[in-house]
Amino acid sequence: MYAEVIINNNAKALNRIFDYLVPKELENDIKVGARVFVPFGNSKKLEDGFVINLKEESEFANKDNIKFKEIAKIEKEQVLTENNITLAKLMARKYFCNISDCIKLMLPPGTGAKILENRTKEKTGNFVYLKLDKDEIEFRIEEQKIKSDKQIRALRFLEENDGIYIADLELLADVTRAVLKTLEKNGYIEIVEKQIERNPFINKKVERDEPKQLTQEQEKCFNGINFCIENDEFCKSLIHGITGSGKTEIYLQLIQKVLEKGKDAIILVPEISLTPQMVDRFLARFGDNSVAVLHSKLSIGERYDEWQKITKGEKRIVIGARSAIFAPVRNLGIIIIDEEHDMSYKSDMAPRYNAKDLAKYMAEKANCPLVLGSATPEISTMYLAKENEYALYTLTKRANNASLPNVEIVDLRNELALGNRSMLSFKLQEEIKKNLENKKQTILFLNRRGYSTFIMCRDCGYVAKCKNCNISLTYHMSENKLKCHYCGFEQSTIKVCPECNSSKVKYFGTGTQKLEDEVHKLFPDASTIRMDIDTVSKKNSHEEILNKFKDENIDILIGTQMVVKGHHFPNVTLVGVVSADSSLNLEDYRAVERTFQTLVQVAGRAGREEYGNVIIQTYNPDHYAIIDSQKQDYNLFYNQEVSLRKMLKYPPFCDIIMISFSGKDISEIQKISNLVYSKLKSVINDDIFVFKPVPSPIDKIKNKYRWRIIIKCKVTSNVLNMINYAIEDEKIKKCKETRIIVDINPNTMS
Repeated sequence: MYAEVIINNNAKALNRIFDYLVPKELENDIKVGARVFVPFGNSKKLEDGFVINLKEESEFANKDNIKFKEIAKIEKEQVLTENNITLAKLMARKYFCNISDCIKLMLPPGTGAKILENRTKEKTGNFVYLKLDKDEIEFRIEEQKIKSDKQIRALRFLEENDGIYIADLELLADVTRAVLKTLEKNGYIEIVEKQIERNPFINKKVERDEPKQLTQEQEKCFNGINFCIENDEFCKSLIHGITGSGKTEIYLQLIQKVLEKGKDAIILVPEISLTPQMVDRFLARFGDNSVAVLHSKLSIGERYDEWQKITKGEKRIVIGARSAIFAPVRNLGIIIIDEEHDMSYKSDMAPRYNAKDLAKYMAEKANCPLVLGSATPEISTMYLAKENEYALYTLTKRANNASLPNVEIVDLRNELALGNRSMLSFKLQEEIKKNLENKKQTILFLNRRGYSTFIMCRDCGYVAKCKNCNISLTYHMSENKLKCHYCGFEQSTIKVCPECNSSKVKYFGTGTQKLEDEVHKLFPDASTIRMDIDTVSKKNSHEEILNKFKDENIDILIGTQMVVKGHHFPNVTLVGVVSADSSLNLEDYRAVERTFQTLVQVAGRAGREEYGNVIIQTYNPDHYAIIDSQKQDYNLFYNQEVSLRKMLKYPPFCDIIMISFSGKDISEIQKISNLVYSKLKSVINDDIFVFKPVPSPIDKIKNKYRWRIIIKCKVTSNVLNMINYAIEDEKIKKCKETRIIVDINPNTMS
């Protein structure tokens, strides 16, 4: 028997199948998906890999001088299935990456190391148990056979908390390890080493709730999708519901039906900051014994334990960010993708997969529903719904009959004419003041972190730039440093221009730190809290900030896109968008769409339980994205945007494929990009548009130059073959200093 093995290595040259002979003694143990250890090349050390196929004969067996190497070991724990291997192959082909890169996404967290066998995956600790019953202990205390106050305190604590972790016992009962050792020696207790259950919900206290009465719109949606659940049918549904319309309640009741059929559910959410509130809703409905959470802010140990509980069928509801789509559920019954428009469902790193594409594939294989939900669906998704590829359900009313907030546009050009140089318009200042007087909360949204976005000399025009990237440095006042948001480079701030020695160095642009500083000056008595990537680096910091804002009734929350989606704050009645134009003029065909989505989503944080106001500050008050967001009219925006997309041949009417070239040798990059372009032009047809290679908008990042080729077409098997043909040229393979990346419908065009 022979095994086809993929070596666990991200080198492009090793993205191929190697045939190994399976020893007779291992034939009964080996399966597709098994992790194996094999001799490879001239190395004396075993390499690990994955079996992707088994066969009785190898096509290389009759070739001269072919001597097959044997598999040395098989890992006992089978973590991959044949379905995993099939999916990994499909992903590698579609997303132009190694099969092993795709396989790693499907492994338990923390098991991507080269050699797994000697690593302790479980965290163990000492737990304390009573060896005598309570009556016997009380008798010995009364007879003064146990005299030490500390020993008595420990024993009585154990009577109510038997089996406690030893460190917790020492802390809570205020006893030392020596006291416990004495009790163990005298036979009163036993100390047992066992696995510690790392529970990410350990500090959560959530009251259980019951299903709510559905509105007519919700019930129609629920019944349509539940029909597919009851009949084990694959179906694709889009729930287009305004903010606060009760999409989550529909998710909860659909999942209840899935659980009743003995099946499992996966729910994807876009942001780590959004996960805590979604988790709370599910814990309140189903309890922590049913719900697993998977996202990068958990420790490796916590994620590993959650993964194992899912694998064993102990937890049947999985909530997480993009990578949770690979959770090892046993019997998939539904996949739900909340805020489906969010760009975080598309990976920016290899493998550059789109979780929505994989969810469709997996739901179809499992004959179960795929449900997408959003107040502002992606244009491409809505187009498919209108073409009847998705069942479309519309929720037009808020679940608690609350009104949509009143949205007002402020023209910042008029503010300048009136002499207002503040970041906050007179109208927004007035509304914040009213909110403070009425003990209501305010959210201020600005999608730029830091204090100032760039520093420039007013005499010579010098701009402080990153030494590694062709991008301006951002000033962070709290640390008094200039930082690059691309490579992490930082330096001390400058007061004198290094080019002309002028002292006329000015800070331009605004970020969340500067906004926070200005709010403190305008409203010195107001309490504030800031939420951006600089304040949420620690574990659980997202949840801590959101809980603090809600529970301590902090007056003003200042934040970036993290505050936009999904949060429910009953006391927030005012939202201010400080600069609606920050994303409007980006070099990206989706800039307008993302601006509209962001404005509608952030407006949805206001007035969730009582009347709310939203103020949008802009220099482009007549732009249709701004006007349509004021009207909260998605259909109006969709009709305008999709007609432009059709005219310009952008998605959903085609796909955008970006082939990127990066390296330190600019001449080699130019040579290779032109070679790839020539090969593409030699095989394309009239339906495929290939644009000549040019420098990327940000043409240098991390000391590497960047060029790109843009292709506009519908992605088909032939197109994938064509691109592989172009980039697999032998001349290109010899140029090892230049990296080539193929990205289908990338998140950013920069």
